[in-house]
Amino acid sequence: MMRPALTTALRAATRPSFAARVSPTLIRFAHDHAQESFEQFSARYVSFFQNAEDLFEVQRGLNNCFAHDLVPSPEVIEAAVKAARRVNDYSTAVRIFEGIKEKVEKKSQYQDYLLELKGLREELGIVLKEELYPETA
Repeated sequence: MMRPALTTALRAATRPSFAARVSPTLIRFAHDHAQESFEQFSARYVSFFQNAEDLFEVQRGLNNCFAHDLVPSPEVIEAAVKAARRVNDYSTAVRIFEGIKEKVEKKSQYQDYLLELKGLREELGIVLKEELYPETA
């Protein structure tokens, strides 16, 4: 007769209390990430474009890259243009330069990008929209 009462008492002692079973542990990690520096951003996207294997990946990367509130570095643009040409999409390569033109604050900044990337454009045979359609520029 004592045995069932003792067994029940031991089981109750080993079980967690009702409060411990009901109250969940609330931990939020939403705001615990560090800011990415411009150099880290550039390195991440250069690596992304160097490893992009198809047009969808290149365009997705461009969409994400240009969505940030900054103008990508010339190294990122170079990697993106090479990726566009690697997947054989000339129009995306031309549109990358259109994206730069929209992102920069001054026309002189756009000219600086064009000057910096002139060798790449000549190497890959990329003609700008302004050169293709001078009457609309």
